[in-house]
Amino acid sequence: MRALAVPVLAIAGLVACAGVPDPVGPPLLEPLWVAEGFAAPEGVALAPDGNYLISNVVGEGGEKDGNGYVSKVSPQGDLIERYWAAKLNGPKGMAVHDGKLYVADIDAVLVIDAEKGGLGDKIRVDSAKFLNDVTVWDGKVLVSDSGTGNIIEIVDGAAKLWFHDDARFGGINGLLGDGDRLLISTMTTGSLYALTADKVFTDIATGMENADGIGLVPGGGYLVSSWPGEIHYAAEDGTVTTLLDTTEAGVLQNDLTVFGDVVIVPNWEPGTVTAWKIVR
Repeated sequence: MRALAVPVLAIAGLVACAGVPDPVGPPLLEPLWVAEGFAAPEGVALAPDGNYLISNVVGEGGEKDGNGYVSKVSPQGDLIERYWAAKLNGPKGMAVHDGKLYVADIDAVLVIDAEKGGLGDKIRVDSAKFLNDVTVWDGKVLVSDSGTGNIIEIVDGAAKLWFHDDARFGGINGLLGDGDRLLISTMTTGSLYALTADKVFTDIATGMENADGIGLVPGGGYLVSSWPGEIHYAAEDGTVTTLLDTTEAGVLQNDLTVFGDVVIVPNWEPGTVTAWKIVR
């Protein structure tokens, strides 16, 4: 773990705006720590003991090599256990539900004891091409498939198609349950959508190309990462502010996740995990 070098990860200003200005205004991201030594880290989840679980792809995202693993990291960024769970292929998004960690792993969902780690059970998703993110919403475990535009539901140890939308789901990536809405990010148009249980859409914001992780901001609004190296703030009125741009520095911003006022972002390259505090 080391302190964050702010000049390297430069904060950017307003890049896009639509509608009436956000009355609350965009937040600031205050650097907390950077943890090093990971192997293509992509996803993060909160373990029952309060520590963070970080997925490591180890190589190409679609390669079935059995080298992927999940590490456990403390809230201060210290590595507790590198191989907390192992022998995965390309583990990406994760979520904990009823004592189990659900991990998106290319064309399968791994189900691992969220307290013990180790080896897990595998749920095959026959239609899947590139499973990417996982969330728990309305009592459901939902998984995005960037390769097909599908949202998959895991029910009683099996996978089934929950929803598909060709018009909106180009490069579907991030999922986040938010009360009576499911938040969805897409890479092709860089959109953030809200979807109700009745499959009614709301367009929240767009223009965040290669959108990845989604987080709720205390006081209103959303954080959305674009994996090539940006973190955006999207207001409810559609205003998009880029808070961070590390593209030129070669620091990727992957499956951003917010826990209270703390933002945890795995950086596939250069193999780090970054923590920020949301300040308003």
